[in-house]
Amino acid sequence: MASLFHQIWIGSVLVIISVLVSAVIFVTLEALVARMHRWLMRPPHRPKLALVLVGTVIGALAMITISVWIWALAFLWLGVFEGLEESLYFALESFTTLGFGDLLAPNDWRILGGMTAVNGFLNIGMISAIVLEVIRYVRRNQMASPL
Repeated sequence: MASLFHQIWIGSVLVIISVLVSAVIFVTLEALVARMHRWLMRPPHRPKLALVLVGTVIGALAMITISVWIWALAFLWLGVFEGLEESLYFALESFTTLGFGDLLAPNDWRILGGMTAVNGFLNIGMISAIVLEVIRYVRRNQMASPL
């Protein structure tokens, strides 16, 4: 049986790991946009803006996918669920706060399921901000570019 504080500690560590992974992906995206800056500023702008959007969304998908896998592997390692499929399904369902309710965490691990949802809220907020900021940055610079 995992105590309340043990679950909060484990959940906090997993949230921090997830946020660090997201930070690495964001810094990588930012470096790619900076590296392509001159090319992005030359016309035609809209196809390049669409390419930046697609790349940013792929980065966002990577953030979510890696975070869900972190949680799923933790559930499996902790013995919360017996198999990988159950662990992955519960992690995805909790992370996205979908909450079908067809698979529940054992009572001893309920708090960890809530921590997964908290991580999902944080990541989805960060992802929304990142996508909007990257597009806004590129578009604003395209409009200001003398090229």
